[in-house]
Amino acid sequence: MDDLLTFLGLILIVEGLPYLAFPSRVKRWAESLIGMDDTTMRVIGVMATAGGIILVYIGRRILSHTG
Repeated sequence: MDDLLTFLGLILIVEGLPYLAFPSRVKRWAESLIGMDDTTMRVIGVMATAGGIILVYIGRRILSHTG
């Protein structure tokens, strides 16, 4: 449960940083999403999900066994 809360907290930090640092750019980026087709958005989603899974795997399996 501690790991889950840490994970959720880190997500909120990472997701919130752009809104804190660059609010006007985030608005422009959000507007550009309207013109993006669904297939492109799905590809980006798959790549982000796969990247996240790889990072979790590296963090849990590889880095936790060194040292």
